[in-house]
Amino acid sequence: MNRLSALFARRWSLQARLIVAVISFVSVILIAVGLATGAILGTIVRDNLDTQVRTAQQNVHWSAGQSAEQILQGGRQEPGTLLIVNNLAGLSGAYVTSDGAVSAMRDDQVDLSDRLPAQGWWTATFRGLGEYRVLVASDPSGVFSIVGMPTSEMTDITARVVTTVALLTSGGMLVLAAVISLIIRSSLAPLRSVADTAARVASVPMSEGAVTISERVPAEDTDDHTEIGRVGSALNTLLDHVDSSLSARQRNEERMRAFVADASHELRTPLASIRGYSELSLRGIRQQEAAGGDVSPIVAETTRESLERIQAQSLRMTALVEDLLLLARLDEGTELVYGAVDLTRLAVEAVSDARAAGPDHDWVLEVAHEPVVVAGDASRLHQVAANLLANARVHTPTGTTVTTSVVVDDSAAVLRVTDDGPGIDPAVAGGLFERFARADSSRARQTGGTGLGLSIAKAIVDAHGGTITVTSVPGSTTFEVRLPARPDSPAA
Repeated sequence: MNRLSALFARRWSLQARLIVAVISFVSVILIAVGLATGAILGTIVRDNLDTQVRTAQQNVHWSAGQSAEQILQGGRQEPGTLLIVNNLAGLSGAYVTSDGAVSAMRDDQVDLSDRLPAQGWWTATFRGLGEYRVLVASDPSGVFSIVGMPTSEMTDITARVVTTVALLTSGGMLVLAAVISLIIRSSLAPLRSVADTAARVASVPMSEGAVTISERVPAEDTDDHTEIGRVGSALNTLLDHVDSSLSARQRNEERMRAFVADASHELRTPLASIRGYSELSLRGIRQQEAAGGDVSPIVAETTRESLERIQAQSLRMTALVEDLLLLARLDEGTELVYGAVDLTRLAVEAVSDARAAGPDHDWVLEVAHEPVVVAGDASRLHQVAANLLANARVHTPTGTTVTTSVVVDDSAAVLRVTDDGPGIDPAVAGGLFERFARADSSRARQTGGTGLGLSIAKAIVDAHGGTITVTSVPGSTTFEVRLPARPDSPAA
């Protein structure tokens, strides 16, 4: 039985199983109702027939010397009434025909000695007459009377009712099957749409580089007021999340490729310089040694210059590697050492350093006398301010005014660096904080760099739970750093 049930569940669709289950269940109910109706109706019809027999018995007026035929002729009886008596006139029987005439029964029809009960109701079949419902009355002297009515009418009524109920039940089952099929099919249509959508999504070759999933369950099949509609809506939400994840993965892969390409480019130049100057130095020394003499002042000078260039390129490469290592550690959250940091003092020191590094710019400091304290890593936050000021110094022309301010705004410590330079090209503003990002096309670049300054600043600010943003129009560019301020910091 379990194997048959498992085979039924495996081979039949949910729609077919629901239709069969509902129709079978309702069919059992209808059949039970039909059988109960037939049984109740049969009982009612039999009770009515018993009432007719009692009435016929009460209407029979007979004497001890009359035969059954004489007794029926002496009264007014319903057609079909049957009377059998055993009295002084002997055993005799008669019945009323359908046209009201009284007809005597043959001896073989009234011989009931082997079947006659002493008292009560009895259903008997008489030869040539059919089945009768009879009531037997007797006394100890052996006198008895049997009054009966034919059961043919009761049988006909019961048969007609049972036939009618059977036809109505069969018709109702057919109509029910059609209606249930339509209802279940229409109700499961959204589920089929969900299954079709899932099948189409499953056929998308993700391993071949597909990064978008355009398939969705139609809106009409995502009604949140129905269970199946909620399934469709949940599948669409899941597909949206998967699509977003795939897009984010693609963007990350593109950024990683760009990162590797930029890192390779940045490292190639100092490595090529190191290799070239090293070869130049070695060549000069080998040539002098081959000549059999001491190293000449010219070779010594060339070697010194080469080593200086090697040192410069090594420092550049070291700075790049250290920046990459810092970003990696910030991504892992293992670089910061927290303490109380006075953001006002930090801005004063950063501006002083920037003023010494860029005397051809105008440096303005706008801070209050009260300290603005945040919880963070002092050296890393100083690096943020230094990177923003260096960015303003490097990418703006001579004479640009750079303003640094520190305020408390809505429980946040805000550090702003504003310059009145040419601004940032909107085409590159969105990726300004990406690694190896440069805005050379919009801001005059005076010295080379790795393009990691702003990405490091963003990583440090993010690690402190803050935000860094930039707004730029021609003549005004503002970098804003917002950090959670300590409760003892003064309000703006």
